[in-house]
Amino acid sequence: MGAQWVDDVLLAGAASDVCFRLPTPIDRGMLRRLVRDRQSELAESGLRPGGAAALRLPPSMAFITHLLAIWRSGGQAILLDHRLTDYEVRRAIERLVPQVVVSPDGPVPAGLRTFVEIDTDVASYSGHPANTAHAVVQLSSGSTGPSKVIGRTAEDLIEEVLRYTQIDGVPTRGERIILLPSMVHVLGLVGGLMYGLHAGVELVPPARLTGDAIVQAIASETSPATVLGVPFHIGLLASVQEPPRLPQFKRMTTGGELVPAAIAEAFVAKFGASLGNMYGMTEVGVIGTDLYGAHRPSIRPAPGIEVRAVDGELHIRRPESPYLGLSDPSRWSDGWLHTKDAGVIDPETGLVSIKGRLDSQVSVGGLKVDLTEVEYTIGTLRGVEAAVVVHDGAITAYVQLNEQRDVARIESDLAQLLASYKRPRSVRVLDQLPRTTTGKLVRDTTVLRKAAP
Repeated sequence: MGAQWVDDVLLAGAASDVCFRLPTPIDRGMLRRLVRDRQSELAESGLRPGGAAALRLPPSMAFITHLLAIWRSGGQAILLDHRLTDYEVRRAIERLVPQVVVSPDGPVPAGLRTFVEIDTDVASYSGHPANTAHAVVQLSSGSTGPSKVIGRTAEDLIEEVLRYTQIDGVPTRGERIILLPSMVHVLGLVGGLMYGLHAGVELVPPARLTGDAIVQAIASETSPATVLGVPFHIGLLASVQEPPRLPQFKRMTTGGELVPAAIAEAFVAKFGASLGNMYGMTEVGVIGTDLYGAHRPSIRPAPGIEVRAVDGELHIRRPESPYLGLSDPSRWSDGWLHTKDAGVIDPETGLVSIKGRLDSQVSVGGLKVDLTEVEYTIGTLRGVEAAVVVHDGAITAYVQLNEQRDVARIESDLAQLLASYKRPRSVRVLDQLPRTTTGKLVRDTTVLRKAAP
């Protein structure tokens, strides 16, 4: 597919239409001029049609305009989270060999800012074309182990953007998205940036990643607002002691992990807004949604998505493997993406219930234990803000608290709720549970052991 899709799908519309509020409004005319300027800079640095450019930039207009300029130039964008270490970035660049690497020209402003102003350094790296014809190359979140390299074509991205337009409850023209997740990853990239540009929805990053700043962003205009984030961001909003009345707060939509019913109910009671759920993967984007919170914890497959359950694992129809340099039939085979998520599909309603990671099913003394069930149960206990349960020779729970509680008391509470063979052999309390750059809880036992006191 040629580069025309960028103009047709993302940049079309009246020049005066506002697409970003930072808080200074950026209209489409200004955005188009900035993208053309970036194209010229990239061409001067060696980017050619069919080439690749790596972006190692924080959320910023520099990131947005360089990304659109790469696509408009007929190039491949390799998205590298700016928080990756130099070693991780070097390994990715050596493997993917972009023609151009775009990095911040100086230190990235510290603090809790969700959107920054930066100058960029555009460096030439190689002279040969991209290794594949994908429009974007991303790294998976790495919540359960090493990141995978994932490629998606322009056709695939457009298909997902159009899929969003058919989902009941998504923001529409004249509304706003309060954008919290990084645009380097699929939820912020497609569900936020690309869908917002296509649908004429204003994108509003809050000034800082705090509950008060998110509330201020919602209250800054009277038009309906949807907060897009991950479950971690619910906690930020929950920290606001006495939120003002926010009639324009339409809903919050979270992706990445399931939200316990008690947390969802507390959120709705506090803000009077719906809490929707979205299930997806870097490999395919949005898979299913429950934007009105009517089917929690189940979701309905998004339009055009075909889901099946095979031996308790969810598979998604996908014609080609999304993985670069990886041939693994346990992840993709015969036109089906293997999600590694356990789940069931209701034959009458078609609703999909995700039961957690497939590797969360373990055997203890010959008895099957679903670690997701144990984790969920711990999450219902008073004072527990988040929990991760793993099998590390024995069932071990890593817990983050929002009030002082003795481990003995937590174990006593669990004794009333779980059979003895399901209960953790040890409960370890951490000040902060490790999270990925996308806000997901890390479940890698090595990382958890190192983080525990």
